[in-house]
Amino acid sequence: LRVLDAACGPGADLVTLAQALPKARIEGLDHLPQFVDAARRRSAGCGERVTVALGDMRRPEGKFDLIWCAGALYFLGVTEGLRAWRAALTADGVVAFSEPVLLNRPANDAVTAFWEEYLQVTDINGINEQVEAAGYARQAHRIIVGDPWKAYYDPLQERVTALREMAPGPDLAHVLDDTQREIDRWHAAPDEI
Repeated sequence: LRVLDAACGPGADLVTLAQALPKARIEGLDHLPQFVDAARRRSAGCGERVTVALGDMRRPEGKFDLIWCAGALYFLGVTEGLRAWRAALTADGVVAFSEPVLLNRPANDAVTAFWEEYLQVTDINGINEQVEAAGYARQAHRIIVGDPWKAYYDPLQERVTALREMAPGPDLAHVLDDTQREIDRWHAAPDEI
């Protein structure tokens, strides 16, 4: 199998994919040089079957049996991203991606505040419509709520706290403020985001 981790970031999923698919060739792709460098370092223990390249996830080169995209498809939009990847899939190729979703509960003020900057957020039916509009059929989905997000936000909070102690400049302070706001908003409704 040939697998693409589109927008692989610093490479955490590359290692997981390599472990889950021990005979696959895994290729990471990201547009930020510092992420490419970090992903290469992180996946070095996987050997030559894991490679990382600098590039645009809208235009992956080659044909893939699986395109994996965790936490980045929203940069392109579900329909637009899936359409862009169509030419990069083998005849039996599949895409696995994550996308924010509104749960089938009334959104409270905390949920509304959390998603205020992501106007495209929709419920599972809306995501299914976007998938179908791109010419794909959804095979399965999994909703992630609570503890998996805690496992994401707790280390992020530690990093924000550590960076604040280093007296950051105004640009980094702004990023830290935005990140802290997101963390605080998640804490306000962890079972609904």
